[in-house]
Amino acid sequence: MTNLKIGKVDKRLKAKIKITGSKSESNRLLILQKFYPELKIKNLSNSDDSKVMQKALSSPEELVNIGHAGTAMRFLTAYFAGKEGRATILTGSDRMRNRPIKILVNALRSLGADISYLEKEGYPPLKIQGRKLTKSRVNIDGNVSSQYISALLLIGGRLPRGLELEFIGKVTSVPYIKMTLKLLAEIGVKTTWEGNIIKVLPQEKIEAKTVVVESDWSSASYYFSYAALSPGAEIRLSSYKSNSLQGDAVLQEIYKNLGVVSSIKGNTLTLKNTGNIRKEALNGLNLVGAPDIAQTIAVTCLGLNIPCYLTGLHTLKIKETDRLMALKIEIEKFGGQVALTDETLKLTPVSRLKSGVLVETYDDHRMAMAFAPLALKTELEIFEPEVVSKSYPTFWQDFYELTS
Repeated sequence: MTNLKIGKVDKRLKAKIKITGSKSESNRLLILQKFYPELKIKNLSNSDDSKVMQKALSSPEELVNIGHAGTAMRFLTAYFAGKEGRATILTGSDRMRNRPIKILVNALRSLGADISYLEKEGYPPLKIQGRKLTKSRVNIDGNVSSQYISALLLIGGRLPRGLELEFIGKVTSVPYIKMTLKLLAEIGVKTTWEGNIIKVLPQEKIEAKTVVVESDWSSASYYFSYAALSPGAEIRLSSYKSNSLQGDAVLQEIYKNLGVVSSIKGNTLTLKNTGNIRKEALNGLNLVGAPDIAQTIAVTCLGLNIPCYLTGLHTLKIKETDRLMALKIEIEKFGGQVALTDETLKLTPVSRLKSGVLVETYDDHRMAMAFAPLALKTELEIFEPEVVSKSYPTFWQDFYELTS
């Protein structure tokens, strides 16, 4: 696909959109399904990441290439480590080979895993010689990516003595860890979390179970942004739950301060623009539990011409790209100013956005989708718009349904 030019959208947004199942829930359930074939999954994500996960889990080949899929890299490292008798070389894109994985590898080695680095110490590609993991205790820093922690928890029930995971220091990515624990509980694997120790009890089999995956809240974030930038907007999204497992459901509270009220009736999430903005609520907003929505929020504030100071963003530097630096570069093309530290972003907006800006996407799906709502304020162009397929393949189709 060539670059996508988007003209300024001059209309009140009103539409109903169905969003695919959560990538985060789907990928956890796909791992669990390999351990417990009695598990059936409905409304599975149609994202590239989930397709990559399915392909990797069913592949008999020694070489498994997961491309840009960070979740797959972490979860599969743990999965293949315990796959007795199987040798696997796990690799990915250039960016993936520069994303650290040493913390997880060390944790798995402490459980008895045989994993070695084929190139750079601490980074993929990995050579994994699957074996029975006989140990049950592991320590891990609490402030690391929740994907490392979830990777360990997902295999815990199939370890002979279960898993006892002790955190060193404060735990930062609590919502995604809770999602993993709730999914384990939903299929019948017992867990406890007391103080700084999580225990997963051994569970060889489960009763037959069907789990319906909730639609993705990260994908919903872009519609919160559309609604915030469109006076009088009314957007309905499905299928969502009021008791969501997903940390990004905090969007509902955050976007109240950006003029968007939301409600859930049945499985429909309705967003309405009230125009009631509380600028002060964006000064010091901590997103440590939901870092994937930071790009969306920063761009929404740019479009609304309000400043924001976001904290808790330390994991963004090791995502598909260095998302903090990418945000700074692209926002400043529109005329805003961004000051960064390793874990904070401070936006000073501009009253009139520059027109015709080419937004680079850095092989990062969220860069493309986060900036798309600015079409409600100015003309822009998206570089390599097809990157959205990583998490939301029908994004541009839904965009045109919403805006045409």
